[in-house]
Amino acid sequence: MSVDPTTGTPPRPKPSTRFSARDLLDTAIFAVIFIVVTYATGLLGIVSPVVWLLVVPLQVVASGIPVMLFLTRVRHAGMLTLFAGVVALFYLLGGNTLLGTAWIIVLGLVAEVILWSGRYRSRWAAIWAYTVFALSFFTPFLPLLVDRDSYLADSTWTQMGSDYVNAADALLTLPVLGIVALVIVITGLLGGLLGSALLRKHFVRAGLA
Repeated sequence: MSVDPTTGTPPRPKPSTRFSARDLLDTAIFAVIFIVVTYATGLLGIVSPVVWLLVVPLQVVASGIPVMLFLTRVRHAGMLTLFAGVVALFYLLGGNTLLGTAWIIVLGLVAEVILWSGRYRSRWAAIWAYTVFALSFFTPFLPLLVDRDSYLADSTWTQMGSDYVNAADALLTLPVLGIVALVIVITGLLGGLLGSALLRKHFVRAGLA
């Protein structure tokens, strides 16, 4: 990547749909890794709604490592948005709501802008981009803010059993959901910091400072 002689910084890549085969492969691979890590850790939430809430911060921190590694590979504007689109489409096919799907894509776009502002070569831009994208873990809770009764009556909930649904309804109050969102932001930042620390060599090699 060339450097602007007047500022000494690399130019911001322009948004484009002309992805190389390597761009597409990296995006697909890391999207699959993100989904697998999310599902593998999320299965623990089947035990009870309380366990589900306790697992969310672990999911956010654990997923920070593969996402931060992916961000060291991003040299093309639009890759993070594409990554978010792949994740959103997979979750939609898995039963996620349209609201949740749109939420993930919007977060991907915002995170992309943050990366872009750091010219895709800023470690802190990558950390804040993941912090924002980590709010995608709030996706399962969003319908509770919009149409709680219909959401809890959906088959994805009722198949968990009436005890589970009743416990979730009692636990997931508005104040609790607010705390969950705050915890996701904090653990998203921690996940970004942890990922950048564990992957320091990759960040140095990729020129992210």
